[in-house]
Amino acid sequence: MTSKISWELYRSLLGVLRTGSLSGAARELGLSQPTVGRHIDTLEQDLGAILFTRSQSGLLPTEAALILRDYAEAMESTAAAMERTVTGAGGDVAGTVRVSASEVVGIEVLPPVLAALRARHPALVIELVLSNRIHDLLRREADVAVRMQRPVQEQLVARRVGAIELGLYAHEDYLARHGMPRDLEALRRHALIGYDQSTPFIREAARSLPWPERAAFALRADSDVAQLSLIRAGAGIGICQTGLAARQPVLRRVLPRKFSMRLETWITMHENLRHSIACRTVFDALAEGLGTYIAAQ
Repeated sequence: MTSKISWELYRSLLGVLRTGSLSGAARELGLSQPTVGRHIDTLEQDLGAILFTRSQSGLLPTEAALILRDYAEAMESTAAAMERTVTGAGGDVAGTVRVSASEVVGIEVLPPVLAALRARHPALVIELVLSNRIHDLLRREADVAVRMQRPVQEQLVARRVGAIELGLYAHEDYLARHGMPRDLEALRRHALIGYDQSTPFIREAARSLPWPERAAFALRADSDVAQLSLIRAGAGIGICQTGLAARQPVLRRVLPRKFSMRLETWITMHENLRHSIACRTVFDALAEGLGTYIAAQ
């Protein structure tokens, strides 16, 4: 086995893994199909392992290919991060910065912050990754992240911007039809909006909050944005950020003394990115924008 395998070969491996065919990988990578085929053949020879078997549905990855996938994706993330860091290391605020945030924060809170940031720095490119999954900053899946818990890795730079408060809310039309619950027992007789699949965060929160489990929910969605839309549509009672609810007077808070949760909010990035002007600029803008949002609660 050679000790110097080109990144291009692993790039083609990822392309075939993602598309299931040489032709699909070629289109994705901007290469010819024969070139991708040669890359896979060369990689198999260098590694001494079969990576794909042919089937009627396309190329099926072997166990060896699946084992390599995580390592190849790590290489891909690192290569992209290196490119973003270099393009943002000059004197001007320019280059690409990948920002990770939850769905509801990315859709409801960050757009005006990012719009103002781009107005000041038009050469700055923002890649916004929205997911409730925590992206790995150490593996450079993102450059800057908005997190609802304090980072524990020593290699990360973190700044606390405050705590986002959550409460129970319903549309006034829903409450006009069904009445305002006066206690937790009455709450259970209402149409509740909640999660579908439990997560470690939800299980941790359930230990301190009087919020029922999945079976009690009349409407279930793992998307925070979907839950918020259901609350706004008058479908029932669900959890909402107080800052977002304040924007719509038709949303009324339910049992404020019985149900309140505060999410500690942090802006984080890898310590190696402190030398990137672009990353530092985005980091500071997110901290300022979210700080203002939290203060207005």
